[in-house]
Amino acid sequence: MSYRSISPLPRHPHPAWAAFRAWLLSFRPSRVRINGKERCRIIAGAAVGVVLAALSSRWAAGGGLASAWMVAPLGASAVLVFAVPASPLAQPWPVIGGNTVSALVGVACASWIGDPALAGAAAVACAIALMLALRCLHPPGGAAALTAVLVHATSFHFAFFPVLVNSLLLVTAGLVYNTLTGRRYPHTQAAAPAVPHSRFTAADLDAALAHYNQVLDVSRDDLQELLHFAEMSAYRRTLGELRCQDIMTPQPLTASHDTSLKDAWQRMQARRIKALPVVDRHGDLAGIATVADFMRQLDQARPQGLTSRLKALAGLGGPQAGRQGTIGQIMTRRVTVASADRYVIELIPLFAHGGHHHIPIVDGGRRLVGIITQTDLVKALAKAVDAGREG
Repeated sequence: MSYRSISPLPRHPHPAWAAFRAWLLSFRPSRVRINGKERCRIIAGAAVGVVLAALSSRWAAGGGLASAWMVAPLGASAVLVFAVPASPLAQPWPVIGGNTVSALVGVACASWIGDPALAGAAAVACAIALMLALRCLHPPGGAAALTAVLVHATSFHFAFFPVLVNSLLLVTAGLVYNTLTGRRYPHTQAAAPAVPHSRFTAADLDAALAHYNQVLDVSRDDLQELLHFAEMSAYRRTLGELRCQDIMTPQPLTASHDTSLKDAWQRMQARRIKALPVVDRHGDLAGIATVADFMRQLDQARPQGLTSRLKALAGLGGPQAGRQGTIGQIMTRRVTVASADRYVIELIPLFAHGGHHHIPIVDGGRRLVGIITQTDLVKALAKAVDAGREG
């Protein structure tokens, strides 16, 4: 009698347990994606900002400890100003306006509502409402309102000193420190420049934000820039790391400024190309001549119908071609170029929406090293997509 081992059936967790486990994991903190240098910058900045505000406020209060010269919510404001200076919640107006307005609300609630519990709830709620209306939403502002209630501050002077003075000093320190350490502060929410190769527009982003309908701790321009960068990274991962130097036609046929139209046209016909780069004596790109440029030249010389222009174009090498001038006279001088190490994926908008059919490839200067056509691009992308599917 033979025996064989039987593997136990896999045990699947109960749906309720799986849901509970997922809920527990949702409390796991996310990793802070900054390096050690940035951590040190944040810690040192918070220390400098708080000590500056503390010493200056204590001096303004007369150096004694009998009266309040600093408020605890300033520590939370320091975290925002120095750790996330790009946050809309950390900008100068939210810090100054949010803390001060909230303190005023807290003093009013402490004076008019006898029960501290009710006064604290009303102060925080009203402070949030005012901060939203005044565009100065600042989380420590809620703490400033509650602090005014807890210490039973019944004088509006509390909102101006120490709250307003503390906030002004902290923002001043943030302005100086963040600027010196390479962080833009205040971080104005200017509209991000349009990216032609993006599959979403600014209007699409606005619609998504309206649908999300929640306060985001990131400025709109930073969000748009991050999305564009992520989209480009996805393109590069999908289509590989193809660069212009990988698919360009090296050492393309060229002409000089004084090449006659007759010779230029004959070269293009012999090589069956539709564009001819024009270079100077150093090999630097000076312009490009396309079939469209020849058509325009004939159109100016012979304002006739399409049939007549095509016949004239076909006979450009005839006896009258010598009087047509040189290619330098008809070439397009403003040429869109790309560097040899540029990612091929970045050229798609130029071909798809920019109306380009040929893009000269140059080195670090203006020296012509190759050319890419629409056909080259399509072949390269098709090859990359096929390779990605096989992988």
